[in-house]
Amino acid sequence: MRLTTILAAMAVLAATPANAQLCDGRRVPTSADGRVLGHLPYGDAAPDALVPVPSALSVNPCVLRREVLPDLQRLIEAAVRDPAAGGQVLALSCHRSITYQEAVFCREGRTDAAQRALSVAPPGHSEHATGFALDFAFRPRRNDCPDAEACVAATPAFRWLVKNAARYGFEMSFPAGNRQRVKWEPWHWRWVGASATTPGAARARALFADARVRYPAEPAVERDPVVVARVMPPPVYMGAIAPPECRKGKCKVAREKKR
Repeated sequence: MRLTTILAAMAVLAATPANAQLCDGRRVPTSADGRVLGHLPYGDAAPDALVPVPSALSVNPCVLRREVLPDLQRLIEAAVRDPAAGGQVLALSCHRSITYQEAVFCREGRTDAAQRALSVAPPGHSEHATGFALDFAFRPRRNDCPDAEACVAATPAFRWLVKNAARYGFEMSFPAGNRQRVKWEPWHWRWVGASATTPGAARARALFADARVRYPAEPAVERDPVVVARVMPPPVYMGAIAPPECRKGKCKVAREKKR
């Protein structure tokens, strides 16, 4: 078996039952395969692996893995050239640190965590943290449809993306009726490279191997034959995660107690 196939086949999960700490110190069970509230674990991308997405390709400033940018640029430029797209496909939300994801997940604290997890991954369990996933925006907006809502699926630009994204290595992570039981997100796509030999594709396919086998994307980039291996989860860059006392504004007090 080729090395790239083996790398792309590795899952990022380890069988380590535990509890995950979420908003305000509340804890939820972690399943034996590492999932929290149905979401698979992903480590945060190293800061030096991320580069800014050019402003011409995005609605908001954001960063992605440098390996993603060539295909992202080709995809966006192809949509502009093709009258069938009827507009533009642009990056909307890209890499999210674990700290940022925690803020997104916890901002509606009164909502049940399991209910929130249908549409927002818990911190440490979002594809966005890998730097290989992003949300797309479609322009012009149609019928006052906001970004990141199901109505974007009615736009010509989205229909163009469905037909063409796989050519540039992108696949829709959470299709309608997905096995993971996550809300249909037509705007959320992950990059895995159009082929296993594309620079960076082996790493991306390794990170998403388990998700691609158990919860297939649709539309999807064609998968190489895989043998899922159980390996240690990817590193989490702890500098991106504020300790619990810091989140409550008590960092100074905590440090003084340690002296």
